[in-house]
Amino acid sequence: MATEEGFIRGRLLVTCLDRPGLIAAVSNFLFNRGANIVTLDQYAEKPGQGMFFMRLEFDLPDSEGPLQRLEPAFQEVAERFQMRWQLTEASRRKRLGVFVSKEDHCLKELLWQCQTGEIPADIAVVISNHAVAEEAVRQFGIPFYHVPVTAENKAQAEDRALEIVSQVGVDVLVLARYMQILSPRMLGPWRNRIINIHHSFLPAFVGPNPYRQAFERGVKLIGATAHYVTEELDQGPIIEQDVRRIDHRHHVEDLRRLGRHLERMVLARAVRWHVEDRVVVHQNRTVVFP
Repeated sequence: MATEEGFIRGRLLVTCLDRPGLIAAVSNFLFNRGANIVTLDQYAEKPGQGMFFMRLEFDLPDSEGPLQRLEPAFQEVAERFQMRWQLTEASRRKRLGVFVSKEDHCLKELLWQCQTGEIPADIAVVISNHAVAEEAVRQFGIPFYHVPVTAENKAQAEDRALEIVSQVGVDVLVLARYMQILSPRMLGPWRNRIINIHHSFLPAFVGPNPYRQAFERGVKLIGATAHYVTEELDQGPIIEQDVRRIDHRHHVEDLRRLGRHLERMVLARAVRWHVEDRVVVHQNRTVVFP
């Protein structure tokens, strides 16, 4: 994120009950510290009586010191309005830990988009329960770890994966067609920071073989869904979805082929929106700011 020399670009996400004076309080707080608001997006479910969501970007003079110095002072504003909030520095690229199985089309899309800057993040490590993608990953100079998973060693494999992401330093986990169900103990520290791609238009056709289910039901649309992972299989807050029209001439393999393109693009968009701090989770829903 380019900023004028001498400024730090900050991002602020706010969630709270809608009340008069919210935007003024935040704007005045930033104005009094010499900050210039660059973009501001807001959404109120039911103005004056529902939830309020806001995302803004601002430039703060370097002379004010690190962005984190704002946090103690802003806490007073947040407490007054009972806000849930997040403050981040836009120039800090988030680090991704990507999990993949045998199918690597989503992984390759992430590798390419991160390299070209389409996704403003860095893939810190790729972990797989198969070695299929190792050569492709190492060509990008990214560490690759083969961590086999069986019914007998699942707990140990998760411990090893968590050890790896802790060692390399990761902000977000991305399940790029990683065909394993994560245990609750792995989800805990990463709530709303694990993004999964499901090869179906959720909530329809959950589970491991949705294209077969879709074919057998004779659907006319297939889709892909990127969502945050929760304890309930394929039921987490949805970030992005897309669909493709099909007809009676398409068989299961056709659906899989067409679906792979949907999966790649839907996951990439969801990851980009997450690392750009555009997604706010409220209960089991998301607000995604453009």
